[in-house]
Amino acid sequence: MAAKRDVVIIGGGHNGLVTAFYLARAGRKPLVLERRPIIGGAAITDEFHTGFRVPTLAHSLGPLRADVARDMALERHGLQIIRPEVRIFAPHPDGRALFLYDDAERSAKSIAAFSAKDAAKYGEFQGTLVRIGKVMAQVLEMPPPSLDHPSSGDLWSLLKVGRGLRGLGRKEMYHVLRWGPMAVADLVAEFFETELLRAVIAARGMFGAFLGPWSAGTSVMLMMRAAGDGNPAGPTLFPKGGMGAVTQAMAAAARQAGAEIKTGADVRQIAVRDGRATGVVLSSGETIEAGVVISNADPKRTLLGLVDPVHLGPEFIVRMRNYRGYGTVAKVNLALSGLPEFTALKVPPAGSPNGSAALSGRIHIGPEIDYLERAFDDSKYGDFSKHPYLDVTIPSIADPTLAPAGKHVMSIYMQFAPFRLRTGDWDSRAEALRDTVVNTLAQYAPNLKSLVLKGQVITPKDLETTYSLTSGHIFHGELALDQIFTMRPLLDWARYRTPIQGLYLCGSGTHPGTGLTGGSGANAAREILKDLR
Repeated sequence: MAAKRDVVIIGGGHNGLVTAFYLARAGRKPLVLERRPIIGGAAITDEFHTGFRVPTLAHSLGPLRADVARDMALERHGLQIIRPEVRIFAPHPDGRALFLYDDAERSAKSIAAFSAKDAAKYGEFQGTLVRIGKVMAQVLEMPPPSLDHPSSGDLWSLLKVGRGLRGLGRKEMYHVLRWGPMAVADLVAEFFETELLRAVIAARGMFGAFLGPWSAGTSVMLMMRAAGDGNPAGPTLFPKGGMGAVTQAMAAAARQAGAEIKTGADVRQIAVRDGRATGVVLSSGETIEAGVVISNADPKRTLLGLVDPVHLGPEFIVRMRNYRGYGTVAKVNLALSGLPEFTALKVPPAGSPNGSAALSGRIHIGPEIDYLERAFDDSKYGDFSKHPYLDVTIPSIADPTLAPAGKHVMSIYMQFAPFRLRTGDWDSRAEALRDTVVNTLAQYAPNLKSLVLKGQVITPKDLETTYSLTSGHIFHGELALDQIFTMRPLLDWARYRTPIQGLYLCGSGTHPGTGLTGGSGANAAREILKDLR
């Protein structure tokens, strides 16, 4: 006889855990089913070499939405956040270096070594981004409104956003309306002349997307991400114990609220009867009946994989198949016998940190806008970047528990690496990708190659097969102008509901879907509870 549950949640990633917490707190009894032996989805910490633990996929926190972190009381469940002195260290091929910090004035002093004009403009730009980010936060925290039949709640939320926009003043309200569809390369060029500074800021608008800095709409990505952190450098927050510490704390909060979590539970199918979800079938053959089924998997995996297409209309299926989500990011993790020596730090700029402190935040490799665009060009034609944009951390500097004494782990996001290769496949080309990444970094840290004890390569194919990210997309689908807000994942289906009654989505393929913020899970839980009431 099939087991019966109140609510079943497919996937134990951070959004699934956030949804489970809010439903449990409201008196429901959710069961979270995670396919892998550990919970966490893309926010995990794993040992990839004896004594070396690394944030396997994501390596910097969202940041989490403040209300989510507060409601879940994550600090009480053991979460400790490390905030390095340096947000971004960006070495230049000519041996100079740019440092960006929490404090705009301190960042401006570093920028002044490149351009006095840019140093004077930086504080203004950061202030503008912070204020716009506060308005964008209102957009990200609300469910996308119904376009045909907006409710009184939809209208009230839109009114609050409108008041927030007017509160910016004429100039900054104009910025919001004008910047949204712009290429982020054009936006940063309006403020700054230093190519390295432009590239550091522009990278935030294209991270994780099949878009280059000259692609239309990348500015709206920058503004959306400013909702969580208005610093132009972006967030640099490391959980002690790696990213897995975040989801472990979330799991503890969800369990305390009344949720149950089961690992090693692979959902093979969502059961549907008479247009309504009735439960799930596991690969073991076990059936779990449920009044509500919520999927933290990406929309395509859920609606084109776990649901029998006979339960969906042909038009919906065609639209879902055209939902874009081909991955462009690979991950390389390195176990190092010592700390890399960057040429730009041999004679550190005046007032900048020395030694390991300089490398304690994120390291940006991508010296100019055209470099980033050329990296994107390679992927457009089916190859990984010969000279990639890299976002790098050495988390063992701030958290020595991740590596043996005197040794380090290096976590590297590599962009661009297309899911579909024109020549060869990822099984045969993973080693070449690793070499490209290491060789690129060695141009800035010549001793790096001699320090590598072990390398781990996670290709877009691995992201799909091992971590269940369809086509290897880390955000469950492209973040582009036609796939955000009321169109995420599809127009008419952006409110966490699906054409099947009782089946909901709560993952990053829903609004806002911008990373490890918990926003999608929290928004979904609110809408689901409305229906359950």
